[in-house]
Amino acid sequence: MNKASAICRVLHPARTQLAPSRSSRCFNTSRHAFPSARSSQLATAACASQSTQSLTLPSRRRQMLQRRHASTGAVDHTIKHTGLYDLHIKHGGKMVPFGGFSMPVQYSDLGVGESHTWTREKASLFDVGHMYVLDQGTDETERITKPPMGRVQHRLSGPAASLLLEKITPSSITALPNYHSTLSCLLHPSTGGIVDDTVITRLGPDTFYLVTNAACREKDAAYIEEQIAASDHPSHIDWQVLDGWGLVALQGPLSEQILQDALLASKATDLEGSEVDLHRIYFGQCKHYIVNHPSPSTDSAPIMVTRGGYTGEDGFEISIPPDWTRTFTQFLLDHAGAEKLRLAGLGARDSLRLEAGMCLYGHDLNDETTPVEAGLSWVIHKDRRTGGGFHGDGVILRQLRPVKDGGTGPSRRRIGLIVEGAPAREGAKIMATNGEEEIGQVTSGCPSPTLGKNIAMGYVTNGMHKAGTEVSVLVRGKKRKGVVTKMPFVASKYWKQAAGTAPG
Repeated sequence: MNKASAICRVLHPARTQLAPSRSSRCFNTSRHAFPSARSSQLATAACASQSTQSLTLPSRRRQMLQRRHASTGAVDHTIKHTGLYDLHIKHGGKMVPFGGFSMPVQYSDLGVGESHTWTREKASLFDVGHMYVLDQGTDETERITKPPMGRVQHRLSGPAASLLLEKITPSSITALPNYHSTLSCLLHPSTGGIVDDTVITRLGPDTFYLVTNAACREKDAAYIEEQIAASDHPSHIDWQVLDGWGLVALQGPLSEQILQDALLASKATDLEGSEVDLHRIYFGQCKHYIVNHPSPSTDSAPIMVTRGGYTGEDGFEISIPPDWTRTFTQFLLDHAGAEKLRLAGLGARDSLRLEAGMCLYGHDLNDETTPVEAGLSWVIHKDRRTGGGFHGDGVILRQLRPVKDGGTGPSRRRIGLIVEGAPAREGAKIMATNGEEEIGQVTSGCPSPTLGKNIAMGYVTNGMHKAGTEVSVLVRGKKRKGVVTKMPFVASKYWKQAAGTAPG
């Protein structure tokens, strides 16, 4: 497949509608969007021309990780494989069940702590596209109740798409430039509770790419379909779930060099034919590339590269077509070499995101928590604070204003903690130091490989959230000293064009 046909493939694919509904819901396993005017010209021409831990994860730590991703949803009796399952096995992945998927918690070459440190110092590659089903098993001993830390990729387009997004999120979608992203939250009507956290990328005037959590897949699908159906112009909104598309996260200080070198080696170009220059892509920006594998027998492939990630390190998330996911991932590993790049699993991903102060939905965020309570007020853009018009604005805007200014303020707040002694895990009670009063609970916690301290995240009563406040944390029946600490625990290293483009 040459470059012209590759562009044609992603811009004008055959449309397969598997689940039609009154909300124009459409699931398409092969479609992506490159909506710029220049891209459309290229597509038309193209189509016209041719129709420090041990190597084995302790069982206690593994059980803790499974509890961390525990779901209250129905039990899934099948185990599914992502498009990279065989690659995980080939590289010594220690596979565990998460959310119906067999996923690597670590690999044989590095322990969880070692993999964590490797990511901070070099670069790691994470499989976060837990949506591609290749195989299933029915062994009753393999019952699954754990949602993965993976992502679901969506495409929302049409004349009314931006209006819908401005209704269901507190973000200023109309002001979002093309090929820029914003972290946001899908909100419940009336309450302003968080349905899910999401990253929204504008690909064109009426085209958006959304990434949501795999653990919330069914809930999010029902929510989006319901919201489209309830909108003023449901027929003007097209929603697709990009099932089958792979998603890998390249994270760490060597990420730019590794990806730049690999793309240049593959003779990749953007849609206008320009050479790759990742240094000009900043945090929260994306770009599409046509990639050519060194093997002449392998087709070209379109990928989307977004600068960002879930570790606090500089890095990229790469969306890859289904039939190219393993090829491209193996190519990245081979081209970089093991002295620069290693695969990393769920264990390191969890400790990295906690050091970065990032939330895990279902634990640090849920349907009852508002963005203000969660310390995510920065996702509520300035114009939305005055104009409102989004779900739950009556609750959220009052929480943004302190009581002295006529608001309510939040009743509780998300905090970071440094805990002495044993690490505090999810569910541990947070107590006031002057008595037996419970003021909150831990939602995530683990030893920090970078800091050599026990870190945790949780919620406490408003007023007890200020940095330096001392509390007691009940760990295994014993009170441990905790100190409220600003997050991120480890400074973020995003590649930003200007201050204020990201938290941290």
